[in-house]
Amino acid sequence: METKLMPLSRMLVSKVFMGGSSIGVRSSIVGVVLFLLPAAPLRAQIAGPFLPTGVRVVSTIPANGDLNPYGVATVPANFPAGSIINPGDILVSNFNNSTNAQGTGTTIVRIQASGPASLFFKGTAPLGLTTALTILQAGFVLVGNFPSPDLSGSCTTAQAGSILVINKRGKQVGTIVDPSISGPWDSVLFDQGSLAKLFVANGLSGTIVRLDLAIGGSGVSLKKATQIASGYGHQCDPVTFVDAPTGLVYNPNTDVLFVASTVDNAVFAVSSAGARTSDGGMGTVIYQDPAHLHGALAMAMAPNGHLLVSNNDAINPDPNQPSEIVEFATDGTFVNEISVDQSTGGSFGLNVASFGGLARFAFVDDNVNALSIWTFSFPLQ
Repeated sequence: METKLMPLSRMLVSKVFMGGSSIGVRSSIVGVVLFLLPAAPLRAQIAGPFLPTGVRVVSTIPANGDLNPYGVATVPANFPAGSIINPGDILVSNFNNSTNAQGTGTTIVRIQASGPASLFFKGTAPLGLTTALTILQAGFVLVGNFPSPDLSGSCTTAQAGSILVINKRGKQVGTIVDPSISGPWDSVLFDQGSLAKLFVANGLSGTIVRLDLAIGGSGVSLKKATQIASGYGHQCDPVTFVDAPTGLVYNPNTDVLFVASTVDNAVFAVSSAGARTSDGGMGTVIYQDPAHLHGALAMAMAPNGHLLVSNNDAINPDPNQPSEIVEFATDGTFVNEISVDQSTGGSFGLNVASFGGLARFAFVDDNVNALSIWTFSFPLQ
């Protein structure tokens, strides 16, 4: 009998609702619906435990009180020694300050295998650290800076921003600035060691730029910036700061960049993303689903090849589907969805990391300023 890949989210639940406080977060699953499969196929597919080997919820609020966690990234396995972060650690960037003004967060927190979050980086205002958080195997962290410098928390006065370069000890060692960077809202990295391609979604222009980077022992430099996609809807939003292209997933095997565009409420595929020298427009729609998408936002790829996209509920809201993470196949087939908060607007940055036979799914709920981590020993193939 053929064993098929199971949807990542079906490994655990159909719906998950979480509640908690901002500090000393409490979390409880108050509603769980398990998928019931026929006994024989279930036995054939499950070779080990069904439940995740670990489920954690960790507050992302550092000592200075920064709020609104956005970016989520895992430290890669070959990250260099002598760092204050280790392989497998999770980093989370904060977009708001302690007064909850958007575009004013200055911190990145570190979450280890156990214990509370600790501070990895604290920058100097004006900063607004976004979902554009990635980690280079050479020992550098890259994070988008999209600040509201007048502390109004409004996109209407926001600056174009930059990409901060932070070393393995949590010190800023550089800044990448270019006219093509206009509100770095999210990013994805293709790391080639001494070279890298950083794809950045711009919140102020609705464009996607590829930054070709050179990595050395002392820092990261920009070799070339190329705008590879444009035309995505973008607008200021008093609740979400901006609605714009956000989630990016890059497949180096096919040279395709997947783009989740919030205003367009759809996911696009941009071909030849790593090689193209010109703007390819919006690309091709691969997933447009008004029944399940409610402001497509951050995005990640699961080990089974499916895409996971969070939703900000600012576009096409549905009170029966708040703070959703939607799973779909790259051919545009809807697979499943989970709600991570009873209130709208909680689902934002997410990350999937694989460790041998384990898969770890980490996602923020910025309503309660917390990171949830699910670790699966469920067989993925």
